[in-house]
Amino acid sequence: MIKISAILILSFVCSMTSWAQQPKLVPYPIHLKNGKQFSLNLPAQYEIIPAAEGLKRVRFFAQAPDHRMFVTDMYDLTDNKKGTVYILDDWNAETGKFGKIIPYLTGLRNPNSVQFYTDAQGQDWLYLAETHQLTRQKFNKGETQPSSKAEVLATFPDYGLSYKYGGWHLTRTIAVGGNGKIYVSVGSSCNACVEKEKVRASVIEMNPDGSEQRMYATGLRNAVGLKWIGKFLFATNQGSDHLGSKKPDETFYALKRDVDYGWPACYSWQGKVLADSKFKRASGCKNVPSPYAYFPSHSSALGFDYFDDPHADATIKNAFLVALHGSTDEAIGHGYQIAMMRKGQKLETFMDGFLVGKTVNGQPADIYKIDGKSFYFSDDRAGVIYYVREKNE
Repeated sequence: MIKISAILILSFVCSMTSWAQQPKLVPYPIHLKNGKQFSLNLPAQYEIIPAAEGLKRVRFFAQAPDHRMFVTDMYDLTDNKKGTVYILDDWNAETGKFGKIIPYLTGLRNPNSVQFYTDAQGQDWLYLAETHQLTRQKFNKGETQPSSKAEVLATFPDYGLSYKYGGWHLTRTIAVGGNGKIYVSVGSSCNACVEKEKVRASVIEMNPDGSEQRMYATGLRNAVGLKWIGKFLFATNQGSDHLGSKKPDETFYALKRDVDYGWPACYSWQGKVLADSKFKRASGCKNVPSPYAYFPSHSSALGFDYFDDPHADATIKNAFLVALHGSTDEAIGHGYQIAMMRKGQKLETFMDGFLVGKTVNGQPADIYKIDGKSFYFSDDRAGVIYYVREKNE
Protein backbone atom coordinates (compact mmCIF):
# COMPACT_ATOMS: atom_id res chain seq x y z
CA MET A 1 0.00 0.00 0.00
CA ILE A 2 2.86 2.37 0.83
CA LYS A 3 4.53 1.74 -2.54
CA ILE A 4 1.28 2.35 -4.44
CA SER A 5 0.70 5.63 -2.56
CA ALA A 6 4.22 6.77 -3.33
CA ILE A 7 3.71 6.05 -7.01
CA LEU A 8 0.43 7.94 -7.01
CA ILE A 9 2.02 10.92 -5.29
CA LEU A 10 4.91 10.94 -7.77
CA SER A 11 2.44 10.70 -10.66
CA PHE A 12 0.47 13.62 -9.25
CA VAL A 13 3.59 15.76 -8.82
CA CYS A 14 4.65 15.00 -12.39
CA SER A 15 1.16 15.89 -13.60
CA MET A 16 1.26 19.17 -11.69
CA THR A 17 4.63 19.93 -13.28
CA SER A 18 3.24 19.24 -16.74
CA TRP A 19 0.37 21.63 -16.03
CA ALA A 20 2.71 24.50 -15.15
CA GLN A 21 1.34 27.67 -16.70
CA GLN A 22 3.10 30.36 -18.64
CA PRO A 23 4.47 32.84 -16.05
CA LYS A 24 2.91 36.28 -16.17
CA LEU A 25 5.26 38.77 -17.81
CA VAL A 26 5.37 42.45 -16.92
CA PRO A 27 7.10 45.30 -18.79
CA TYR A 28 10.48 46.49 -17.55
CA PRO A 29 11.72 49.83 -18.94
CA ILE A 30 15.05 49.87 -20.82
CA HIS A 31 17.02 53.09 -21.31
CA LEU A 32 20.12 52.75 -23.51
CA LYS A 33 22.96 55.24 -23.71
CA ASN A 34 22.22 55.91 -27.38
CA GLY A 35 18.83 57.33 -26.39
CA LYS A 36 16.66 54.34 -27.30
CA GLN A 37 13.88 53.57 -24.85
CA PHE A 38 11.54 50.58 -24.84
CA SER A 39 10.32 47.82 -22.54
CA LEU A 40 11.14 44.13 -22.32
CA ASN A 41 8.68 41.80 -20.65
CA LEU A 42 9.73 39.25 -18.03
CA PRO A 43 8.43 37.70 -14.79
CA ALA A 44 7.72 40.32 -12.11
CA GLN A 45 10.30 38.97 -9.65
CA TYR A 46 13.16 39.72 -12.09
CA GLU A 47 14.87 42.88 -13.25
CA ILE A 48 17.01 43.53 -16.32
CA ILE A 49 19.98 45.90 -16.60
CA PRO A 50 22.08 46.89 -19.64
CA ALA A 51 25.47 45.71 -18.33
CA ALA A 52 27.60 46.70 -21.34
CA GLU A 53 26.67 48.83 -24.35
CA GLY A 54 28.16 50.20 -27.54
CA LEU A 55 29.11 46.83 -29.04
CA LYS A 56 28.25 45.61 -32.53
CA ARG A 57 27.19 42.04 -33.41
CA VAL A 58 28.01 40.67 -29.97
CA ARG A 59 27.61 36.91 -29.76
CA PHE A 60 28.81 34.13 -27.41
CA PHE A 61 30.19 34.19 -23.86
CA ALA A 62 32.95 32.31 -22.08
CA GLN A 63 34.36 32.72 -18.59
CA ALA A 64 38.15 32.74 -18.34
CA PRO A 65 40.07 30.80 -15.66
CA ASP A 66 40.56 34.14 -13.85
CA HIS A 67 36.72 34.49 -13.77
CA ARG A 68 36.57 37.45 -16.18
CA MET A 69 33.92 37.28 -18.89
CA PHE A 70 34.95 37.14 -22.54
CA VAL A 71 32.55 37.71 -25.44
CA THR A 72 32.84 37.59 -29.22
CA ASP A 73 31.70 40.34 -31.59
CA MET A 74 31.26 39.61 -35.33
CA TYR A 75 30.90 43.35 -36.13
CA ASP A 76 28.02 43.00 -38.64
CA LEU A 77 26.27 40.56 -40.97
CA THR A 78 28.86 40.75 -43.74
CA ASP A 79 31.77 38.39 -44.28
CA ASN A 80 34.39 40.67 -42.75
CA LYS A 81 37.65 40.77 -40.82
CA LYS A 82 36.53 43.37 -38.30
CA GLY A 83 35.57 40.99 -35.51
CA THR A 84 36.75 41.34 -31.92
CA VAL A 85 37.00 39.33 -28.73
CA TYR A 86 36.30 41.58 -25.75
CA ILE A 87 37.05 41.21 -22.06
CA LEU A 88 34.11 42.36 -19.95
CA ASP A 89 35.92 43.51 -16.83
CA ASP A 90 35.46 45.44 -13.57
CA TRP A 91 32.12 43.82 -12.79
CA ASN A 92 29.91 45.54 -10.21
CA ALA A 93 27.32 43.10 -8.91
CA GLU A 94 25.43 45.86 -7.12
CA THR A 95 24.84 48.06 -10.17
CA GLY A 96 24.80 45.14 -12.58
CA LYS A 97 27.31 46.75 -14.93
CA PHE A 98 30.79 46.16 -16.31
CA GLY A 99 33.20 49.04 -15.73
CA LYS A 100 35.55 48.16 -18.60
CA ILE A 101 35.21 46.71 -22.10
CA ILE A 102 38.70 45.73 -23.28
CA PRO A 103 39.49 44.58 -26.86
CA TYR A 104 41.55 41.41 -26.41
CA LEU A 105 41.79 40.21 -30.02
CA THR A 106 40.93 42.32 -33.08
CA GLY A 107 40.88 41.97 -36.88
CA LEU A 108 39.10 38.61 -36.72
CA ARG A 109 37.00 36.92 -39.38
CA ASN A 110 33.50 36.52 -38.00
CA PRO A 111 34.45 35.30 -34.50
CA ASN A 112 31.35 33.59 -33.12
CA SER A 113 32.72 31.57 -30.23
CA VAL A 114 35.59 31.48 -27.74
CA GLN A 115 36.28 28.93 -25.00
CA PHE A 116 38.91 28.11 -22.37
CA TYR A 117 40.55 24.83 -21.45
CA THR A 118 43.15 23.93 -18.79
CA ASP A 119 45.39 21.00 -19.67
CA ALA A 120 46.86 18.33 -17.37
CA GLN A 121 49.98 20.45 -16.80
CA GLY A 122 47.88 23.39 -15.57
CA GLN A 123 48.37 25.50 -18.69
CA ASP A 124 45.33 27.58 -19.67
CA TRP A 125 44.38 27.82 -23.35
CA LEU A 126 42.04 30.13 -25.24
CA TYR A 127 40.25 28.56 -28.23
CA LEU A 128 38.80 30.80 -30.94
CA ALA A 129 36.41 29.82 -33.75
CA GLU A 130 36.44 31.94 -36.90
CA THR A 131 34.79 31.15 -40.21
CA HIS A 132 37.93 29.65 -41.71
CA GLN A 133 39.74 28.15 -38.73
CA LEU A 134 39.95 26.99 -35.13
CA THR A 135 42.96 28.28 -33.21
CA ARG A 136 44.27 28.08 -29.69
CA GLN A 137 46.85 30.10 -27.76
CA LYS A 138 48.26 30.06 -24.26
CA PHE A 139 46.37 32.24 -21.80
CA ASN A 140 47.77 33.84 -18.67
CA LYS A 141 45.45 34.95 -15.92
CA GLY A 142 44.93 38.72 -15.77
CA GLU A 143 46.34 39.50 -19.21
CA THR A 144 44.60 42.15 -21.34
CA GLN A 145 46.25 41.15 -24.61
CA PRO A 146 47.59 37.82 -25.91
CA SER A 147 50.98 36.81 -24.58
CA SER A 148 51.59 34.07 -27.18
CA LYS A 149 50.96 33.32 -30.83
CA ALA A 150 47.97 31.29 -31.95
CA GLU A 151 48.33 27.85 -33.46
CA VAL A 152 45.86 26.57 -36.06
CA LEU A 153 44.15 23.34 -35.00
CA ALA A 154 41.63 22.99 -37.85
CA THR A 155 40.58 24.74 -41.05
CA PHE A 156 37.05 25.00 -42.42
CA PRO A 157 35.36 25.84 -45.74
CA ASP A 158 35.23 29.64 -45.90
CA TYR A 159 33.38 30.60 -49.05
CA GLY A 160 31.52 33.30 -47.15
CA LEU A 161 28.59 35.31 -48.43
CA SER A 162 29.85 35.25 -52.04
CA TYR A 163 29.63 31.45 -52.36
CA LYS A 164 27.66 30.38 -55.43
CA TYR A 165 25.10 28.37 -53.48
CA GLY A 166 24.13 31.34 -51.35
CA GLY A 167 27.04 31.63 -48.94
CA TRP A 168 25.37 30.37 -45.80
CA HIS A 169 26.50 29.99 -42.23
CA LEU A 170 29.67 31.86 -41.40
CA THR A 171 29.62 30.92 -37.73
CA ARG A 172 31.60 28.19 -35.98
CA THR A 173 30.87 27.31 -32.34
CA ILE A 174 33.15 25.64 -29.78
CA ALA A 175 32.22 23.46 -26.82
CA VAL A 176 34.62 21.98 -24.27
CA GLY A 177 33.48 18.52 -23.28
CA GLY A 178 33.50 17.14 -19.78
CA ASN A 179 35.25 14.15 -21.38
CA GLY A 180 38.36 16.21 -22.24
CA LYS A 181 37.44 16.63 -25.91
CA ILE A 182 36.90 19.78 -27.97
CA TYR A 183 33.84 20.08 -30.24
CA VAL A 184 33.20 22.49 -33.12
CA SER A 185 30.02 22.92 -35.16
CA VAL A 186 30.24 23.82 -38.85
CA GLY A 187 27.07 24.94 -40.64
CA SER A 188 25.93 24.02 -44.14
CA SER A 189 26.93 25.89 -47.30
CA CYS A 190 23.33 26.19 -48.46
CA ASN A 191 19.70 26.14 -47.45
CA ALA A 192 19.23 22.53 -48.53
CA CYS A 193 21.62 20.54 -50.71
CA VAL A 194 23.81 17.47 -50.80
CA GLU A 195 27.12 18.79 -49.53
CA LYS A 196 30.35 18.05 -51.39
CA GLU A 197 32.43 18.62 -48.26
CA LYS A 198 31.94 16.17 -45.43
CA VAL A 199 32.65 18.67 -42.66
CA ARG A 200 29.65 20.83 -43.56
CA ALA A 201 26.45 20.50 -41.50
CA SER A 202 28.26 18.63 -38.75
CA VAL A 203 29.87 18.69 -35.32
CA ILE A 204 33.48 17.53 -35.19
CA GLU A 205 35.40 16.17 -32.20
CA MET A 206 39.12 16.40 -31.45
CA ASN A 207 41.69 16.24 -28.68
CA PRO A 208 42.64 19.56 -27.08
CA ASP A 209 45.79 19.74 -29.25
CA GLY A 210 43.75 19.25 -32.44
CA SER A 211 44.75 15.63 -32.97
CA GLU A 212 42.42 12.74 -33.81
CA GLN A 213 39.79 14.88 -35.52
CA ARG A 214 36.64 12.97 -36.44
CA MET A 215 33.00 13.50 -37.28
CA TYR A 216 30.91 13.35 -34.11
CA ALA A 217 27.41 14.10 -35.49
CA THR A 218 26.13 14.85 -38.99
CA GLY A 219 22.94 16.05 -40.68
CA LEU A 220 22.78 19.24 -38.58
CA ARG A 221 22.07 22.15 -40.90
CA ASN A 222 23.42 24.79 -38.53
CA ALA A 223 24.11 23.85 -34.90
CA VAL A 224 24.94 27.35 -33.64
CA GLY A 225 24.27 26.70 -29.96
CA LEU A 226 26.65 24.06 -28.58
CA LYS A 227 27.31 23.36 -24.92
CA TRP A 228 28.37 20.42 -22.74
CA ILE A 229 26.03 20.10 -19.75
CA GLY A 230 26.25 17.18 -17.33
CA LYS A 231 27.21 14.17 -19.44
CA PHE A 232 25.79 15.38 -22.76
CA LEU A 233 26.69 17.66 -25.64
CA PHE A 234 23.55 19.71 -26.32
CA ALA A 235 22.92 21.65 -29.51
CA THR A 236 20.35 23.96 -31.05
CA ASN A 237 19.86 23.48 -34.78
CA GLN A 238 18.21 25.61 -37.44
CA GLY A 239 15.89 24.06 -40.01
CA SER A 240 15.65 24.63 -43.76
CA ASP A 241 13.93 27.70 -45.21
CA HIS A 242 12.06 26.27 -48.24
CA LEU A 243 9.17 24.48 -46.50
CA GLY A 244 6.97 27.51 -45.82
CA SER A 245 6.45 29.80 -42.85
CA LYS A 246 5.24 27.06 -40.48
CA LYS A 247 7.77 24.30 -41.19
CA PRO A 248 10.22 22.92 -40.13
CA ASP A 249 10.86 23.06 -36.39
CA GLU A 250 13.99 24.61 -34.99
CA THR A 251 15.40 21.71 -32.99
CA PHE A 252 17.30 20.91 -29.80
CA TYR A 253 19.32 17.72 -29.33
CA ALA A 254 21.36 15.84 -26.77
CA LEU A 255 23.83 14.74 -29.43
CA LYS A 256 25.03 11.16 -29.72
CA ARG A 257 28.19 9.94 -31.36
CA ASP A 258 27.99 8.86 -35.03
CA VAL A 259 24.32 9.79 -35.40
CA ASP A 260 22.93 11.41 -38.57
CA TYR A 261 20.25 13.97 -37.66
CA GLY A 262 18.72 13.96 -41.13
CA TRP A 263 19.41 17.19 -43.02
CA PRO A 264 18.75 17.72 -45.90
CA ALA A 265 16.56 14.65 -46.53
CA CYS A 266 14.63 14.75 -43.23
CA TYR A 267 13.20 17.44 -41.00
CA SER A 268 11.20 17.84 -37.81
CA TRP A 269 7.67 19.19 -37.62
CA GLN A 270 5.84 19.31 -34.30
CA GLY A 271 8.54 16.99 -32.99
CA LYS A 272 8.00 14.29 -35.61
CA VAL A 273 10.58 13.41 -38.26
CA LEU A 274 9.34 13.74 -41.86
CA ALA A 275 10.91 13.29 -45.29
CA ASP A 276 11.68 16.27 -47.54
CA SER A 277 10.29 15.41 -50.97
CA LYS A 278 13.14 17.28 -52.68
CA PHE A 279 15.74 14.87 -51.34
CA LYS A 280 15.74 11.09 -51.46
CA ARG A 281 18.05 8.72 -49.67
CA ALA A 282 18.06 4.96 -49.52
CA SER A 283 17.70 4.67 -45.74
CA GLY A 284 14.81 7.14 -45.60
CA CYS A 285 14.11 8.88 -42.28
CA LYS A 286 13.21 5.95 -40.05
CA ASN A 287 16.53 6.03 -38.18
CA VAL A 288 16.64 9.79 -37.70
CA PRO A 289 16.05 10.61 -34.02
CA SER A 290 13.27 12.91 -32.90
CA PRO A 291 14.48 16.09 -31.21
CA TYR A 292 14.90 16.43 -27.45
CA ALA A 293 12.77 19.58 -27.85
CA TYR A 294 11.67 21.89 -30.65
CA PHE A 295 10.85 25.55 -31.26
CA PRO A 296 8.72 27.51 -33.76
CA SER A 297 9.86 27.46 -37.38
CA HIS A 298 12.40 30.10 -38.44
CA SER A 299 12.82 31.35 -34.86
CA SER A 300 16.62 30.82 -35.04
CA ALA A 301 17.39 29.03 -31.79
CA LEU A 302 20.95 30.02 -30.76
CA GLY A 303 22.65 30.02 -27.33
CA PHE A 304 21.26 28.45 -24.18
CA ASP A 305 22.03 27.46 -20.59
CA TYR A 306 20.54 25.12 -18.01
CA PHE A 307 19.34 26.23 -14.57
CA ASP A 308 19.70 23.21 -12.31
CA ASP A 309 20.99 25.09 -9.25
CA PRO A 310 19.13 23.83 -6.13
CA HIS A 311 18.57 27.45 -5.12
CA ALA A 312 17.18 28.51 -8.50
CA ASP A 313 13.94 30.39 -8.63
CA ALA A 314 11.01 28.04 -9.25
CA THR A 315 10.22 29.84 -12.51
CA ILE A 316 13.45 28.69 -14.16
CA LYS A 317 14.52 25.75 -12.00
CA ASN A 318 15.44 22.65 -14.01
CA ALA A 319 14.74 24.51 -17.27
CA PHE A 320 16.78 25.48 -20.28
CA LEU A 321 16.65 29.14 -21.22
CA VAL A 322 17.13 29.41 -24.99
CA ALA A 323 17.78 32.54 -27.07
CA LEU A 324 15.33 32.53 -29.98
CA HIS A 325 17.06 35.10 -32.15
CA GLY A 326 14.12 35.66 -34.46
CA SER A 327 13.11 34.94 -38.04
CA THR A 328 15.11 36.59 -40.82
CA ASP A 329 11.79 37.70 -42.28
CA GLU A 330 10.42 39.90 -39.53
CA ALA A 331 6.92 39.54 -40.99
CA ILE A 332 6.92 35.88 -39.90
CA GLY A 333 7.65 37.14 -36.39
CA HIS A 334 8.73 33.84 -34.83
CA GLY A 335 11.31 33.93 -32.06
CA TYR A 336 12.47 37.33 -30.75
CA GLN A 337 12.33 36.02 -27.20
CA ILE A 338 14.07 34.02 -24.51
CA ALA A 339 12.19 30.75 -24.27
CA MET A 340 11.95 28.44 -21.29
CA MET A 341 12.09 24.75 -22.14
CA ARG A 342 11.69 21.59 -20.10
CA LYS A 343 11.77 18.21 -21.83
CA GLY A 344 8.31 16.92 -22.66
CA GLN A 345 6.55 20.12 -21.61
CA LYS A 346 5.00 23.00 -23.50
CA LEU A 347 7.41 25.77 -24.40
CA GLU A 348 7.06 28.91 -22.26
CA THR A 349 8.25 32.48 -22.70
CA PHE A 350 10.62 33.92 -20.12
CA MET A 351 11.16 37.24 -21.90
CA ASP A 352 9.80 39.01 -24.96
CA GLY A 353 9.33 42.53 -26.27
CA PHE A 354 12.24 42.31 -28.71
CA LEU A 355 9.77 42.60 -31.60
CA VAL A 356 6.78 44.94 -31.23
CA GLY A 357 4.78 45.30 -34.41
CA LYS A 358 7.43 46.10 -37.03
CA THR A 359 9.87 47.55 -34.51
CA VAL A 360 12.84 45.39 -33.53
CA ASN A 361 14.21 46.32 -30.10
CA GLY A 362 16.83 43.58 -30.15
CA GLN A 363 17.65 39.95 -30.89
CA PRO A 364 19.00 37.64 -28.16
CA ALA A 365 22.00 35.53 -29.20
CA ASP A 366 23.54 33.76 -26.18
CA ILE A 367 22.74 33.06 -22.52
CA TYR A 368 25.28 32.57 -19.74
CA LYS A 369 24.13 31.40 -16.30
CA ILE A 370 25.84 33.17 -13.40
CA ASP A 371 23.96 31.32 -10.66
CA GLY A 372 20.47 29.99 -9.98
CA LYS A 373 18.94 33.46 -9.95
CA SER A 374 20.85 35.49 -12.54
CA PHE A 375 22.34 35.36 -16.02
CA TYR A 376 23.78 37.43 -18.85
CA PHE A 377 22.48 37.47 -22.38
CA SER A 378 23.84 39.08 -25.51
CA ASP A 379 21.80 41.11 -28.00
CA ASP A 380 23.60 41.11 -31.33
CA ARG A 381 21.14 43.52 -32.93
CA ALA A 382 21.49 46.33 -30.39
CA GLY A 383 25.09 45.50 -29.39
CA VAL A 384 24.18 45.18 -25.72
CA ILE A 385 25.01 42.74 -22.92
CA TYR A 386 22.12 42.47 -20.46
CA TYR A 387 22.17 41.28 -16.87
CA VAL A 388 19.00 39.60 -15.56
CA ARG A 389 18.58 38.86 -11.85
CA GLU A 390 15.93 38.05 -9.31
CA LYS A 391 15.02 41.16 -7.35
CA ASN A 392 16.11 41.52 -3.75
CA GLU A 393 12.97 41.81 -1.68
